[in-house]
This record gives sequence, structure tokens and C-alpha cells, in this order.
Amino acid sequence: MNTVIKNANILNEGKVFEGNVWIENDTIKKIFTAGDDLSDIPADALAVDAGNKLLMPGVIDDQVHFREPGLTYKGDIFSESRAAAAGGVTSFMDMPNTSPPALTMNLLEEKYSIASRNSLINYSFYLGASNSNIAEISKINPANICGVKVFMGSSTGNMLVDSESALAAIFSESPVIVAVHCEDEDAVRQNSALYRQQFGEDVPASCHPEIRSAEACYKSSAKAVELAGKYNTKLHVLHLSTAKELELFENSSEDYIPKITAEACVHHLWFSDSDYEKLGNRIKCNPAIKSAGDRDALREAVKNGKITVVATDHAPHTADEKRKKYFGAPSGLPLVQHSLSAMMEMHLQGVFSLFDIVNRMCHCPARLFNIHRRGYIREGYYADLALVDMNAGYSPCSDNILYKCGWSPFEGLGFSTKVEKTWVNGALVFDKGKIIETNGAKRLEFER
Repeated sequence: MNTVIKNANILNEGKVFEGNVWIENDTIKKIFTAGDDLSDIPADALAVDAGNKLLMPGVIDDQVHFREPGLTYKGDIFSESRAAAAGGVTSFMDMPNTSPPALTMNLLEEKYSIASRNSLINYSFYLGASNSNIAEISKINPANICGVKVFMGSSTGNMLVDSESALAAIFSESPVIVAVHCEDEDAVRQNSALYRQQFGEDVPASCHPEIRSAEACYKSSAKAVELAGKYNTKLHVLHLSTAKELELFENSSEDYIPKITAEACVHHLWFSDSDYEKLGNRIKCNPAIKSAGDRDALREAVKNGKITVVATDHAPHTADEKRKKYFGAPSGLPLVQHSLSAMMEMHLQGVFSLFDIVNRMCHCPARLFNIHRRGYIREGYYADLALVDMNAGYSPCSDNILYKCGWSPFEGLGFSTKVEKTWVNGALVFDKGKIIETNGAKRLEFER
């Protein structure tokens, strides 16, 4: 099958240019600039007029929680991959804190099997680390597993790795990138006890960034960076939330990815602690959304490269769960359908350039994880593409939210841009508000 996307403004590798993209089966066959001869394209190719809208590589989200298996009342691979496709996301990497947690290769492969049947977009899964599963980590084939996830602070689920010997083994022996959640557990527990003593169970959500404090984040992140330096580990520190943590990292770029990298998530770039008054537990997440100063420092780090990747940490919970009192309300929020829209909104506000967005959400994730033939609009690469209308706004609401949990922290806000179409491996999976169910998604492969 052949498709030609005509009259697009192509955003890719530091340029925006008018052009046309010829897709043959699942691959970008040829890229034409405006005015090029298109006679090589078969006459029966399906022509799609982009109408001068923005065509970019599909977003690669390196941190999601799609909740399957075991927690599928919150979300599942089918539902959340559909939401992702509607947001221009074409590949995801899912975390292991499901039920049961993915701590063995057998359990991990069960998740891959589910995704092979049910995912609308490309997929990979992290193997979880524990205090006692280094033997399983050693079995990883670096060509088909994205990474190992280490909770150096407990979050949703019970996967805390707090054994010094286990951490040493993981950091020294993992054959793939080690991705870490960093919050010092002792500090969080002490802060929780203090606030429970003061408020009982009625702790205001606004206290969350004091309980899961900046100090707790920095102490844990610094420890992870120290371990990585000691054992020469390829380390990726997930969801930074503070300005101080940025001191631990060097600048990256599309062309240069250091061995120790950091990620920011969209909610830490958008919200600040002033939003707890309105949104309460809806924006309760770990690590916590912190001050406007922290948010602004993270934004600057996206631009200067101390933040290598922008992701979501998409973590749906039901609305009823979020309405519980502070200690009973789980942490996490659904974001994958709206991450690109939020980043584009910040672009229009003058926060990020279009090149910042495509670098941190497409190019750099592909380079960091050495993903095979994805993350760019290049001839010979898989045709994972998103077409964005920069002039068609919308507001997230119950009629258009595709998360299984049915809500978004962005409800009531207006976005100025909109994802119009999404292609995964050359197949159109989202078109003007409608999901097109195909079975063309693939397991991500890694050039390692």
C-alpha cells in the first residue's frame, strides 16, 4: 500500500519546510520538498492533503502506566493506547508496577503478548527491579527490552529497592538503561508522620510538595547519579521536579546524549503548587508538582538540554479514588492524550520552540534508547507521524477524553492546537477525532 501526504509543513531535525512524504507499506519511502517531481509515486497511491499543517514524527513516550495486568479498572493497554494515538503518540514504554509487578521475564513477556493483540501504537515494557531479582535482570536481551525500572522511592505499588547490595548489583550489571524514580523514602516517611500529626487524615493536597519534598528528591537523585558514576551505568532519572536536581546533569542535545540523563514530565512543566487549591488530589503525583520557580527552571532545562526527554508518567486513577482524603488518594494523573497539545500551547505562549518539542519528545527519546528506525522523518524509517493543526483549538471534556478513567486535569482549559491525524507504521490510526483500529503496531526494537 502507498500513501502520499502532500502539502505538509514538515517539522524534523531542526527545520520546518514545505514538502510531501511518500509512505510505502510501513516505511517512509521518500521525502520531497515543495516543487519536487512526484512522478515516482504510484498513480494509485492514497493522497492525503495536509493543507499546510504541521507534520512531525510521532511522539515517543518513555514513561507510562497503562495499568495492565491487574489494575485494568483504571486503564488498559487497549484504552490508553487509543488515547495516546489521539494525542499524536505513536510509541510507549510502560512501567512494571502492575499487578503482579513485572519482576520476571515470564511476566514481562505476558505484557508483550497482551500488547501484541491490543495496542494501537508501538510498545515496549520495562523489567522491574527488586531487592532480589538481579538474576532476571541479567536475562534481558538489550535488543528487545527498553530498560530496567528502579524505584529508589516507593510510589504507586510496592517495589521499593532499598538494599545497598541490590542497588550495586543493578547499577553494575544491568545490560540496558537503568531508569529510576528518585525520592528518599526515609525523608518522605518522616514528613508524612509530621503532617499526619498536624492534620490527621485531612492533610490538604497543597502539603504534598512539602511531604514529598525537594530535599527528598535531590538526596535520592544525587545517590543515583553517584552510583551511575561509580559503576559506569547508563542512567535515566525520571520526572525531575526541582531546580536543585538540575545541578546533577550536563547539557544534552539531539546529537549528543550523555551517559547520565534526566526527564521532565508535562505536568511538572505546566502546573505549579498554586494549582493545588483548584485541582487538589487531581494533580497529586510522585514526585510532587512543586513551586513556580521549580517549574520555570525545568522549562529552561528543556531548552538548554539538561532535560533530555519530555514524557508524561501517564498514570490514570478513577475519579472516585482521587476524591478520597489525602493519604487514601493515589498519586498519578492521566496525560498521554494531551501531552503534545500542552507542549504546543506552551510553544504558543513563548515557552518552547517547535524544535524543543520535537527534540525532547521524538528525536532524543529515539537516540537515548537507541530505538530502531523511529523518532525522525527519514527515508527508510517507520512511518510514525502526527499531523497537527496549529489553528484548530479544542477543550478536553467528557465527550472527547479517551482515557478509561474518563477525566483529565486539563478539563475546562482551551488548547489552541489539535492533533488531526496519527499514523503508526504507515497505517492511519486517528483521523479528525475518530480512532481507526488496526493491528499494525509493533514491538520496539533497539540497536544495542
